[in-house]
Amino acid sequence: MKSILITGGAGFIGSHVVRLFVNKYPDYTIVNLDKLTYAGNLANLKDVETSSNYRFERCDICDGDAVGALFARYRIDGVIHLAAESHVDRSISDPLAFARTNVLGTLTLLQTARNFWKGERKDCRFYHISTDEVYGALTMGQPAFTEQTRYDPHSPYSASKASSDHFVRAFHDTYGMPTLISNCSNNYGPYQFPEKLIPLFVNNIRQGKPLPVYGKGENVRDWLYVEDHARAIDRIFHFGKIGETYNVGGGNEWRNIDLVRLLVRTTDRLLGRPQGTSETLISFVTDRPGHDLRYAIDASKVREELGWMPNLTFEEGIERTVRWYLENQSWLDDVTDGAYRSYYDRMYKNR
Repeated sequence: MKSILITGGAGFIGSHVVRLFVNKYPDYTIVNLDKLTYAGNLANLKDVETSSNYRFERCDICDGDAVGALFARYRIDGVIHLAAESHVDRSISDPLAFARTNVLGTLTLLQTARNFWKGERKDCRFYHISTDEVYGALTMGQPAFTEQTRYDPHSPYSASKASSDHFVRAFHDTYGMPTLISNCSNNYGPYQFPEKLIPLFVNNIRQGKPLPVYGKGENVRDWLYVEDHARAIDRIFHFGKIGETYNVGGGNEWRNIDLVRLLVRTTDRLLGRPQGTSETLISFVTDRPGHDLRYAIDASKVREELGWMPNLTFEEGIERTVRWYLENQSWLDDVTDGAYRSYYDRMYKNR
């Protein structure tokens, strides 16, 4: 029996990881720790919430006493750390919140695990999930990020994630903590909070609202379907080499404007609208400060060492994603109007 703590498990990526582990490993106890901020939604996990090997705990990762109590109660021997503030625009307006959660929260988890494990348990693992944004920006034609690319963060969000990565490595080097890190490219898929580009634009197309594109839409991102990422996390957690870093990417580089046009075509088609109906909704707005031009991931290490590859092409993933949002409009509406938050605040008001 293993007892795995997954932080941020009610969020977008976290909920897919929780679902995968609950269903794939019935002999594990999966403890979902989430503060239930605006991006945490337990409706993402309705299909596994009654599973015998699933537990939910509402907790702030910065609360060392509460986190320590969870380690003792469940005898945690594995941590998959996804809890983070992750929206770049929010980090620009409130960088302190990102430093608190992403840096101090990670440090609190590391210190708690170190104190609880005390070097006596050799089968434990602390796996920290990070982002490709810590590497900075690439120019067009420049080789993709590798695990040896030097850090060069440009936003408060990426700076906070870079700092947390350094703390994880420091605990491995200083205390011998059994740590792992992965840096992933942009994720997309079901259950993503609709402040992010893909669900936001699908919802706007559905409602005939504007599609604001930063600058000229020339920024390039490498896109990874979230279920493929969850499978990579599974492989790295179980088979990754302690102390190592693994880059996880989809190998799908798209300019933002090309992605938006693909979303327009796909959404209009699935809604039964004539092709090009929603093209007029596209507008170009002032670019955000420090907007990196291009990210691209070289995932050859995780592919060659651990045998992981994405299952879906980008076009297949977009088709599946757009269809999911259109078929789950009640979920999207509840998130957009905030109804989900008031429900869970009432449910957990005494916790």
